[in-house]
This record gives sequence, structure tokens and C-alpha cells, in this order.
Amino acid sequence: MDHPYAENNVEAFTHDPEGHYFDRKSARKDTDEIAKHLMAFANAAGGKLVVGIEDDGTVTGFKRDGAHSIEAFEQAHVTALSPSPRVEAERLETVNDKGEDDQVLVMDVPCSENQVVRRRKDGKVALRQGDKSVWLDYEQIRSLEYDKGEYFFESEVLLDTSIEDVDREALDMYRRALGASVDDEKLLRSLGVLKDGHLTNAGMMLFGENAGFVLPQSRFRVLKIDGTEMGAGSNLRIVKDRTFEGPLVKAIPEARGFIASQLREYQFQVPGIMEFKTVPEYPEYPWFEGLVNAVTHRDYSIYGEYIRVYIFDDRMLIQSPGRLPGMVTLENIRHRRFSRNPIIARVFTAFDWVRELNEGVDKIYQEMGNAGLPEPEYINQDDYYLKLTLRNNLDERIPRLRSSFMRGECASDAEGSALQHGVQVPLDITTLATLSQNEIAAMRIAAEQGRVTTKELASKRGITTRTASTVLKGLAARSLLTWQGNSARDPRQYYEITPKKNSQ
Repeated sequence: MDHPYAENNVEAFTHDPEGHYFDRKSARKDTDEIAKHLMAFANAAGGKLVVGIEDDGTVTGFKRDGAHSIEAFEQAHVTALSPSPRVEAERLETVNDKGEDDQVLVMDVPCSENQVVRRRKDGKVALRQGDKSVWLDYEQIRSLEYDKGEYFFESEVLLDTSIEDVDREALDMYRRALGASVDDEKLLRSLGVLKDGHLTNAGMMLFGENAGFVLPQSRFRVLKIDGTEMGAGSNLRIVKDRTFEGPLVKAIPEARGFIASQLREYQFQVPGIMEFKTVPEYPEYPWFEGLVNAVTHRDYSIYGEYIRVYIFDDRMLIQSPGRLPGMVTLENIRHRRFSRNPIIARVFTAFDWVRELNEGVDKIYQEMGNAGLPEPEYINQDDYYLKLTLRNNLDERIPRLRSSFMRGECASDAEGSALQHGVQVPLDITTLATLSQNEIAAMRIAAEQGRVTTKELASKRGITTRTASTVLKGLAARSLLTWQGNSARDPRQYYEITPKKNSQ
């Protein structure tokens, strides 16, 4: 259970602050009140309730006038709640504030993983939020049901839709990713997003031609900020602002290309030779995985909000509406996996956008560390926004890298790892400065893999094959790349870096 109280100690319980995982109550509270707190812990991430200690920390035990029986509290989770959560109860011997031998009752409540716990007599639901146990309204209960996997928002049917609302290009993209040849209807039915002729919410978000109109919460927005703060009014510092509102299977690669185009790259000359390496502002994996995770796991039952990606000069912030799903907490987020939207996750896995075996978030940490960048920062602000912050740390990182290059070495293994993927091409600084982001990307792929194809560049940059072909032909015309192939229609044609001529 994810709470910080490993041992039961009465003295500690009298002064430890009440919070998300811990509460103390007087034995004069009735069983309904105690059951409410047990339910709230079970519906959240679990916790510990101590009965017999006042809110101010005074140990009053069970011998005070008006106290209920300890046996009634021990059975409260069975008699008052449905389904009954698991509760481990322990009586601790103590001395109360009157100097009498007495007891306090400690109840450990694990998280109810797959079911919402309700009050038996009327179905009301409480949830732990900070240091309070609060009653939920209908919409909040529904959201909790989605979190627990009792229901899935993505599986609900949109009665006013049909297969005619599908974007055929988007569906073809998924079909190619699967390597399948089945017809549209069979493909959608097998995925569970077409029921009785109607699209489900997941079907609309993934493949719907008007996804952003029918389900506005499926949109996401990317903003490039000039500086380290957004500003407001006449001082608003947004320089790029793009909203992606088409079917998700098309929006994700489009956003990938757009974000990449807004990030900076830094070139350094290798001492002694006219060769340059490019260091990206961020490795691609952390920010792309962060975006995909946000789209895959956000709470789509929250209307009127959508995912935002902010690109500041010193950091990137990915903000997603909703609390962490299921039993995922900030403490176990690197290794615990729970999919709030399993159908979306399944489709994204076909594109290799979602990682299996809990490796996705953990690899974000690894890639940032390998690049010599600060550790990712996750916060779940007021349980309403999950925020991932990636920092580029340029004030320290770039001077350090520049100094390392001047010495002809890498300052650390982490920085060396970060530079393994850099562009290593024979360019003078004047030529390098004239290259576009797409051209630099093409040169990097060719340097890393020994060759680059039109299809590969288009996929990496989120551009059309026609644009990719134009980029590669332009580099070849400048003798930076050399074309290899038997004919213009050769399916195995590729480009490689033009070798440097040895100086005499």
C-alpha cells in the first residue's frame, strides 16, 4: 500500500499531520462517519485511519463518555460499505489523556483496485482528497468508475454516428500498421469501436472525421512561448499556437513533426577538423512518449478541457486533465501501469507509440539522464491536472558541452551517450547555418544509419513523402548527399552522405 506509515506508533499518530494517506478520529464519531473515511481511502490510493485520537492529537481512547464500541468500528467496513473493502485492524494499548489504560484502533485500508466502494444504505461515494474525505456528485462518481475500470468512457456508444463518419485515410493508416487486409467494418468491429452500426467514443476519437467537433476534449494544443513565462494580455508571449483536432491516429504524427520543428538544435565543431555535431534541445523519446501517454491515459470524461503542450525557452510542459489513473501514484509512476483507455492504448501500440511492460515512463527518466538533463518532474495538481515538466538546462548544459568539445572530449558518460545520436557530417559552419530542420534531420539519419530513404524521413519528421523527396533531392543537388539506386522507381533507392575529399 502506498502510504508512508510502515509502523503503528501511538506517539507518532498524535503529531503526524493528517493528509492524503492518514487521518485520526475521535471514538465519539459514529460508525457512519468512520465508514465514510474508510470508503474514501479505499476509493483513492489507500490509507490509515486511527480511531481514539482527537484531531488536535489528544489521546482519548475508548473510555471517554460518548465513545462507541471498538468492535462496531472494526466491523464498519462490512456493515456499512459495499463492496466491503479489505481492512486490517489492530488495537494498540496506550494511556489516555486521563492517565487510564486504554486502546486506540488502527485500520489500514488498501486501494480498491477494480470497484468503487459505496455506502450500503444509499449508494453515496466518498473519495480522499488531500486531508479531507469528500462526497462525490454524479459526474465525479462516473469519473471514478472509469478510473477503477468498472466502465470505460471510450466504450460508450455515440448513437448519432455510423461508419460513414470514419476518416478512411486514418483507418487505412491503422490497417497498414497492423499489416491487415480486412474491410473497414470488420476491422472496426474487431477493435470494438463499432457497435450495432454506431461508433463508440474511442472509435470517434481515433478515426472520426469530425473527432474534435463531436468530442472536443479529444483535441490537444501545442504552444511555443518566447521566454520562460507565458505572460498575459498585451504581454502574452505565444509565438506559435496550433490545435490538433482530427482523428488521433493522424493528429499524433502531425503533432510530432510540429513539436520537433519548434525545438532548437545546437551545433558544435569537433576540434581540429571541419566537422560538426548537433545536440538536440531534448531527446525525442521523452517528449513524444510524454505526449502519447497524455493522449492515451487522460480522463476524457472531463469536458471543456484538453491536453496542452507548452514549449518555453527553458522547459517543456505537458499538461493533461484528470487525476492519475487506477493505482498509479507519483511514487510508483515509473513502474506501475494502468490504462484508463485500453482501446486507444491498443491502437497506439500498433504504431509503436505506446510501450509495453511498464517501460514507457521509466525510459523517459533514462533518456533524460543519458542526455545529461534534469530528471523529469511529474505533479498531479489538485488531482485535476497531471503535469510533466522536461527541463533543457541550457544555462549549464551548453557551456559544459562546448567546453568538452574544445578539449576534444565528452565531460561525462551521460553527455557522451547524448552525442552518440548527433550529426557527424563534413560541413562548414556557413553551410550548416543554411540547413532547414528537415535537412538537418535527413543528415542526422544518414549519419546514424549510413543511409536515409524518403519514407524514413517522412515518418521521422511527420511530413509527406513528396516533401521528404524534395528535401533529399535538394541535399543531393548541393552534393551533401549522394543518391544510390538503379532508377527513379527503384524501391530500394536511398541517399548517403557524400564523402569528404581528402585535402592534399
